[in-house]
Amino acid sequence: MAKINTLIFDLGGVLIDWNPEYVFLKEFRGNRKKMEWFLNEVCAWEWNMNQDAGYPLDKATEERVALFPEHENLIRMYYGRWEEMLGYAHEDTLEILNAAKNHPEYQIYALTNWSGETFPKALAKFPWLQWFKGILVSGDEGMRKPFPEIYELLLSRYDINPAEAVFIDDSQKNIMGSEAAGIKGIHFTDANSLSIELQKLGVHL
Repeated sequence: MAKINTLIFDLGGVLIDWNPEYVFLKEFRGNRKKMEWFLNEVCAWEWNMNQDAGYPLDKATEERVALFPEHENLIRMYYGRWEEMLGYAHEDTLEILNAAKNHPEYQIYALTNWSGETFPKALAKFPWLQWFKGILVSGDEGMRKPFPEIYELLLSRYDINPAEAVFIDDSQKNIMGSEAAGIKGIHFTDANSLSIELQKLGVHL
């Protein structure tokens, strides 16, 4: 097996906490059942992923309002108050990233499903995002994980040898996508498990 010299991180769920509940649980006065119905049926995850692939936020919002006019105010909150959904950095994973950044043997990149319109807010909130040698944002490219084109773009843009890289993501589907592109994947569950899996691959930070 080739020696790993490139670490590719997902952001949301691995390094950054993002959750619509931070807005909507309060709006539904703590009624989790109603909130979950709204987030499953009105502003559903699949709908949000479409914007992660580059669909305009304003257009997506107006289309959703047209479908569910009775929920207009709540729908407009989804992107209108998006920054409130952006929580904290996962400090334990950030320690691993920092160790990789300071190790001359490794290059670090990020591959994230994220709207190009909202990502600048994350850049402003988390200065450590500047540590990466490169960040590929799905919404800027009009493609997203787990589809093969985005992994191929990452490899070509940054001249990464897939046999020398490892990709870390909290979505098993995204890991399957990376491995189909020849990039070894680690399904992220927590920082301690990540450290163990990296060591198994010969990555010592």
